Amino acid sequence: METEKEWNAKILALTLKIQTEHPELAKLLDETPITIPNQSNPKMNINILKDYYDSLCNLVMEHKTVNSKT
Repeated sequence: METEKEWNAKILALTLKIQTEHPELAKLLDETPITIPNQSNPKMNINILKDYYDSLCNLVMEHKTVNSKT
């Protein structure tokens, strides 16, 4: 199981990749909320970070799908 630190690193890497490869999506990153981690529940933090990472991946996939149709 990945740690909170590892999920944060994955999110940062993906965010930087989105900003570089899909600058038109960078604006949406500002609008995509993330819940501030709860210091008393590390397991919940990992779930929140994983969900946020998954939502970023979905955003990229949807963007690629829409753009491949045009």
